[in-house]
Amino acid sequence: MKQNLQAISGELKTQVKILAALVATFWIIVILNEVLLENILVISTGCGLRRGLNALGLVPHSFIGLRGILFAPFLHGGFYHVMANTVPFIILGWFVMLRNIKDFYFVSVMSALVGGLGTWLVGRPCSVHVGASGVIFGYFGYLLFRGYFEKSFVAIAISIAIAIAYGGMIWGVLPTRSYISWEMHLFGFIGGIIAAKLLSPSKTAQ
Repeated sequence: MKQNLQAISGELKTQVKILAALVATFWIIVILNEVLLENILVISTGCGLRRGLNALGLVPHSFIGLRGILFAPFLHGGFYHVMANTVPFIILGWFVMLRNIKDFYFVSVMSALVGGLGTWLVGRPCSVHVGASGVIFGYFGYLLFRGYFEKSFVAIAISIAIAIAYGGMIWGVLPTRSYISWEMHLFGFIGGIIAAKLLSPSKTAQ
């Protein structure tokens, strides 16, 4: 019993460290960019020059803009943007890693990759897409559809809980506002669904 509690405690500490490190990275980057780098750093986006680190975001239809698949999730358009993403990233990210921390890494990469490539293909030319919301929508898609693919009681219960608590997020995949990257939301969401299918026991057992 004591060993089990120690294992659970150790797992929880690891989860907290991972999420805290990633969130701290988001905040450090946005603080550096807003306070210092946006005033002195000029980078080519493939569609002209742009000030600050956000020039490293994803730029649709631009070859150099593909680097945003790697960098965009860590960049944000300001303090309000990073604040809006922090809480859902922590909550949904923690639910993703509850079963296995490796699942968290896989879903994160799949969401960023599919979200980035999809946005690069269909996004408005010369627009710059930044933010962790594509990955967050990936977590949302994964958690919603994990119950469908696994058909286990725990997975279904989590899917229902996420649908109740965060179901309103689904509207974020629609082009409702010009300044919101609905493309990243939509394809990140699809990436999360793909991850749910690939990580389902029925898939790995074949």
